[in-house]
Amino acid sequence: MHILITGGAGFIGSHLTERLIAEGHRVTILDDLSTGLLSNLATVADHPDCTFVKGSILDRQLVADLVGPADVVFHLAAAVGVKLIMDKPSRSILTNVAGTENVLDAALVNKTHTFIASSSEVYGKSTNFPFQEEGDLTIGATRNLRWSYACAKTLDEFLALAHARESNLPVTVLRFFNTTGPRQTGRYGMVLPNFVKSALEGAPLMVHGTGEQSRCFGHVADVVEAMCRLMTLPEARGDVFNVGTDQEVTIRALAEQVIRTTGSSSEIECVPYDTVYPEGFEDMQRRLPDVSKLQRVTGFRPMRSLQQIIDDIVAEMKRPVSA
Repeated sequence: MHILITGGAGFIGSHLTERLIAEGHRVTILDDLSTGLLSNLATVADHPDCTFVKGSILDRQLVADLVGPADVVFHLAAAVGVKLIMDKPSRSILTNVAGTENVLDAALVNKTHTFIASSSEVYGKSTNFPFQEEGDLTIGATRNLRWSYACAKTLDEFLALAHARESNLPVTVLRFFNTTGPRQTGRYGMVLPNFVKSALEGAPLMVHGTGEQSRCFGHVADVVEAMCRLMTLPEARGDVFNVGTDQEVTIRALAEQVIRTTGSSSEIECVPYDTVYPEGFEDMQRRLPDVSKLQRVTGFRPMRSLQQIIDDIVAEMKRPVSA
């Protein structure tokens, strides 16, 4: 198949590209390299079945030209990371909503199966654990711009599912939960690569708030496996799937595990949120997905352990940079 990946030079997109190329698919990547890196595609850059196009998902004609010949679209391009969203909220909203509109409009022409990358953020401040795809969403006040990302992603979902109902557009919504692993950058507040980098340097691991907030971290290889399985299943169309693991860990315990794994002498320092983020930030105490639908439909459940994720990130960061 010919597959278009927007944001294909990013963290998840580059791993997905490698997997699809290895399976014999032809892949076209659209990425403006604002957060993605060409180095992420080093293993496939010269492959005859991989085509890279530098450009923006806000370029409506370019998006239409690339979606047209594709059999499947994975729309992963977005403004991501809490820090980036808080620093540039208006630009992030535009990128996430208008970009998705461009992709869906282009997909309507040939009824191209389109995967829309959403986020656990859409659950907002819900305390109905574990989060189920059909559960209600609880978003914070609009004055707290931290929730702008959740609202933009929720609108993406509404738009995709509206097209599915009105025009029979085959769409699948992927709600990612804290995907991590090799190649993830800490530039935009991603916690695990930042912790590992600090531990390897002997610097303090900066834990925001009390550190008692908990998250579930999924290995990018498991996420890609889930995506590839969903791509082959007609029953995944017109539906929403949590993609992640349901193994919880507090952020403080995560920092402690990173220090043990690296043998670091680093200390843990708790820092108030208002020293890290601008006004309008709120955090959630828990994010716990129900992944039973993913398992029921695909026969697969992400199971790589947190220890394996940390080991893989440590190994990558210790690897010498090639000349």
